[in-house]
Amino acid sequence: MTRTASDEALHKPVPFTAGTFVAVVGPSGSGKDSIINYARDHLEGRSNFVFPRRIITRDADARSEDHDTLSVEAFAARKAAGGFALDWEAHGLSYGLPDSIDRDIDAGRVVIVNTSRALVPAIADRYEHLIVVSVSAHPDIIAKRLASRGREDEAAIAKRLSRMQVEESIRSDAVLIENSGPIEMAGERFLHVLEDAARDIADGRARLGEE
Repeated sequence: MTRTASDEALHKPVPFTAGTFVAVVGPSGSGKDSIINYARDHLEGRSNFVFPRRIITRDADARSEDHDTLSVEAFAARKAAGGFALDWEAHGLSYGLPDSIDRDIDAGRVVIVNTSRALVPAIADRYEHLIVVSVSAHPDIIAKRLASRGREDEAAIAKRLSRMQVEESIRSDAVLIENSGPIEMAGERFLHVLEDAARDIADGRARLGEE
């Protein structure tokens, strides 16, 4: 899946074209990390799939994703040095993606990242082949998942849920995955998306005589 016609009309050069960036978006509690972890477990040993660790200005704990932690000062220094391929702010925290993903895309790999939907335009400007996967779940399910994390009180959770109703729409070509049921259902759907992306890359290389 490539950029839309309206994107192409901008005639902006896209620096990284060989691989595919898979941007997993959706509200907190929808289960983005769960389907990513499901795919990572099932694709273990497959070097053409890359699951980079995000760098966040938040301490890691057992209830959150496995990420690398930097202080606010260290994050700013790394950003100034060009150490991030992409970075963004959300909920008072800074998030960054290591510049190694540029090399992975250049090598024709599928890079899978849990990211913010607000970052999608910047991703599309940097990587020609982009698949947006939008994960959703029933509000009651999301509320329970957020409560189980223990990081927010009921008022904060209610605010998150109300904000879900007014979020801007995503790209019309996004893949929609509903994740209210058993993880196997959404996880297998996600796996098919990733396998199709890898197959498209291989087919493209074959047409160019690279394989």
